Amino acid sequence: MRADGEAILEVRELVKHYPLHRGILFRKQVGAVHAVDDLSFDLRRGETLGIVGESGCGKSTVARLLVHLERPTAGRILYKGEDVTRLSGRALKAVRRNIQMVFQDPYTSLNPRMTVGDIVGEPFEIHPEAAPKGSRRARVRELLEVVGLDPEHINRYPHQFSGGQRQRIGIARGLALRPEVIVADEPVSALDVSVQAQVVNLLARLQEEFELSYVFIAHDLSVVRHISDRVAVMYLGRFAEVGTDAEIYEHPTHPYTQALLSAVPVPDPLARARRDRILLSGDIPSPADPPSGCRFRTRCWKAREKCAEVVPGLEVPEWFRGGGAVAHASACHFAAERRVVPGEE
Repeated sequence: MRADGEAILEVRELVKHYPLHRGILFRKQVGAVHAVDDLSFDLRRGETLGIVGESGCGKSTVARLLVHLERPTAGRILYKGEDVTRLSGRALKAVRRNIQMVFQDPYTSLNPRMTVGDIVGEPFEIHPEAAPKGSRRARVRELLEVVGLDPEHINRYPHQFSGGQRQRIGIARGLALRPEVIVADEPVSALDVSVQAQVVNLLARLQEEFELSYVFIAHDLSVVRHISDRVAVMYLGRFAEVGTDAEIYEHPTHPYTQALLSAVPVPDPLARARRDRILLSGDIPSPADPPSGCRFRTRCWKAREKCAEVVPGLEVPEWFRGGGAVAHASACHFAAERRVVPGEE
């Protein structure tokens, strides 16, 4: 589904720092883990925004902030123009009904002591206005059928299902309240490749059927490209590059994006031999002590003195503003297009 231009979710200068303390009796804060720093983006109605990056870059923290499982250190999250970060009580509960989450691990996100019917129907206990008490059982059966499960299995327990089926149960739970936004935090990373395709196709079908907007988080670049309208590449708490799927995958301009794409497996042996492989030196810096200026500079082959002194803005580089697929936002002082996968036009 393509977006219609209206922003349903607006994130502005979002920050999440986790304090680091020392001492037992006299605890003192000695620093902070910079999980998310100065993140701004929009999610349009009917759009899928993919967020991709290495483990530890802050993707899951963004997901928890969007559904208000964590409170931000600073910044705003606007749902239809209303700042969610300032809400509490009934007002927050009403907004949460419209922003639901699908969790990463289908094995630990479902209560093993509850039946599938109780798991999928639990949101109706929290939001009784969503379904009259007498019709909840029928609604749960309907949801199970929508996600491709047998409604007759409503009394089974999670351990009686496979990993892919458990993730479908999690998706059904997320759909129960008919939300407008679903935050999917690596929903296929724990599944086999063949099952991944089934779940991704299911999500795409449900988006059309229920008019959903997705924030789809993953570390698998091929999965993100398959389902996303726009892609944001994240590194150490900040976005490095943002653009459409074609702009990011076929015309990458940020060195980190280019390094990620060069590591994607290529099935064609001839194309694999011609691929421009980029090997990064050094380790990922600690989020408790991020580098000054550009956070990627300690591993970047283009790094100059300016990179250590000035934080690059996430914007279209001046030399690319003439138009075309290369004209998209990139947080690099020396952004330049580099084709790393052969055969792409």
